[in-house]
Parts: sequence; C-alpha cells; structure tokens
Amino acid sequence: MTLHDLREFGVTDLRRRMLHGGLPEFLLAPEPPDAAVEAWADAFWARDIQETFRLECGAPFRRLFELLMAQSGGMFEAARLAKACGASRPTVSNYLAVLETAFAMHVIRPYAGGGRSEIVSAPKVYGFDTGFVCHYRGATTLRPADLDPLWEHVVLNELNAHVGRGAIRYWRTKHGSAVDFVLVRPGRPLVAIECCWSAGDFEPAGMRSFRGAYPGGASFVVTADTPDGGSFERDYGPLRVTFVSARDLVRMYQGA
Repeated sequence: MTLHDLREFGVTDLRRRMLHGGLPEFLLAPEPPDAAVEAWADAFWARDIQETFRLECGAPFRRLFELLMAQSGGMFEAARLAKACGASRPTVSNYLAVLETAFAMHVIRPYAGGGRSEIVSAPKVYGFDTGFVCHYRGATTLRPADLDPLWEHVVLNELNAHVGRGAIRYWRTKHGSAVDFVLVRPGRPLVAIECCWSAGDFEPAGMRSFRGAYPGGASFVVTADTPDGGSFERDYGPLRVTFVSARDLVRMYQGA
C-alpha cells in the first residue's frame, strides 16, 4: 500500500503501517500478524517460487529470505550469506535474482560516477514490506532506533510505486559518506534523497559530500513530520536542502 492507499483505508498512524506492514489484511489486523507472515511465506515458497522458478532447495532459500528481511536495508555480502544458508555464493546470488524478480526484495545498486573512493558494485537489499522486516527482526513494538530505517523503507515503497525501480540508486564512499537514494535520469542532474523520521535529526555531512562531487541537482530530505504541502528549505553552507513529505517528494519529482 502507498501512502495514498493508507488514506483510502482511513489509516493515519505511520508507526502502525511500519510495524504491521502494507498488506491490507495485515495492516488492519489488531496485532502484528506474526503467524500470518509465516503462512504467507509458506505460500510464497510453494506457489510463487517452486511453481514459477522450479527451485527445489527450500531450506537455503527460506533461510536467505529470512536473513535478508532481518538485515533489510543493508549491504548484500554473498560470502557471509552463503555460509549462513549452507549454500554456494553463486547459488545465493541466483536466489537473490529470483527474489528480486518476484518483487520480494528490492535490490538497490550503487551510483558511481568515477570517484576513486565510491562503492561501485555491492548492492543494498530491502525487503518488500516493513511488517515482514519487523517480524524477522523479532520486533513487536517500535523503538526510537527503528523509526529512521523503517521510514526509509516506506519512502522506497513510494519511489518504487511512482518513479519506478530502474531510476533508484544509492551512493556511498569507502570513507563512510552516504546518501540513501539517488534518482538517475538520463541527461538530467542527479536527485539526492535522504530519509529522516524527523527533520531535526538530519545530518548534512553525507549530502554535502555528494553534492561536492555532483553539484547542480535537487537535494531532498524526506521526513515523517513535514506535512503535505509544507515543504521548506534550509542552507548548510553552500548546500541547499528541501525538506518534504513523501507524497510531496513524488509530486515535485514528477513535476520536474
């Protein structure tokens, strides 16, 4: 469900959306749907994976699915995951391709324009639904530390729905500078996006580093506490950042 869909269902609590997830029956359940998540995963394996992709080794595949959900938003490290799943690196990479094709995982590849210190190949992998992420992390309530990462998933869901998967990248250097998402448009300046639950939590160092290498495009911070229609700008030295809601981010991008 997108943020527009939430309004259609009369749901205004973003924390509920993040904990329960965006599948309608799970979102509307009175409690986080742990048993229903496992039943969904069983059906997904039997119907969508075995029948469609003809995979036979269920245990390593299911283990990878669980591990990727638990570490959702992190880097894909094939060697470590292969060891944890009891499978080879090529098998784990093949399984990830299957999960991406089935839209169970979103694989975000790095943007690199030629800087020597940029990450150029390792993707970040996001589970398709925050409710599944919370389930496989064992979270039954949300702590303050959970809000930024889960909000990042919600923003990615909006981008996937309205912008499309092909345009979305991330940016990171070997020194730790990073930007959550970069929208790549042929012949157009790069759009940089940081996700913060609260506008007051934004730290400009990563965005400043990115714009030092790639000047000229729009720089957005998407927050849960910026109301629709209430975007505003702040300057951090030469860096100008626009704070927006997730819905306004989509409108501004489409308008551009």
